[in-house]
Amino acid sequence: MPQTIPTAQPAVALDAVTVAFGAGASRYVAVEGADIAVAAGEFVAIVGPTGCGKSTLLNVVAGLLKPAAGAARVNGAPVEGVSAPCGYLFQQDALMPWKTARDNVAVALEPKGVARGEALERAQAWLKKVGLAAFGDRYPHQLSGGQRKRVALAQMLIRDPQILLMDEPFGPLDAQTRALMGDLLLDLWSADRKAVLFVTHDLEEAIALADRVVVMSAGPAAHIVSQHQIDLPRPREINEVRLDPKFHAIQRAIWNDLRDEVLKTYQAQAGGAA
Repeated sequence: MPQTIPTAQPAVALDAVTVAFGAGASRYVAVEGADIAVAAGEFVAIVGPTGCGKSTLLNVVAGLLKPAAGAARVNGAPVEGVSAPCGYLFQQDALMPWKTARDNVAVALEPKGVARGEALERAQAWLKKVGLAAFGDRYPHQLSGGQRKRVALAQMLIRDPQILLMDEPFGPLDAQTRALMGDLLLDLWSADRKAVLFVTHDLEEAIALADRVVVMSAGPAAHIVSQHQIDLPRPREINEVRLDPKFHAIQRAIWNDLRDEVLKTYQAQAGGAA
């Protein structure tokens, strides 16, 4: 399938981005020449073998890593330092164990100078949006994994970032909870259609959520193999859309690109262990 790149000024643009670590003989090229563009309001998922640099690209967009070559832009401006328009949801939540769910959400407004009373009110409103209105006084250890993820999601969204960066955010959850979290994310996203760059190892999750799926090669020097438009109607419900025959056709097409890259990673790891 031919690559499709948005033509209008994208919310996120990676132009021939190469990321390397170390120097000299120990230099390791993680990603080489990556081109990805995410249009305003577009939901783009990145899939690829373990260790191919998916999270590395998110860190470049967020301003946490500087590429060795190429350029990263957010809303047309070069990324220099931490990218303020971006919200970042990591695989492991960063909730503070000594704060309640409400306080964990409200703390995201502190850098904006929002008064505590107003911050707590807005935090409670976001807890309601993610289905946790009755859990504001609970501490992280009193919440299930899915509930903590919902608190972390509210913590990110209360800042109203223009762009959402999500790194395997539902990875640690069981399949049923992942589907529920996917549905919640789609409901919240559909309200204002922010640009999303979503990293996942789960190909079905990528197809069910995204407008476009980007496939990365095995590393080192991982690159973009292909990009696939997801021509499935919205709104979507995760478990329902997976039953659509078109879903399975898309899955087969993407897996044809991804399979060899996963096999390369497996063989390299097996050889290294021998």
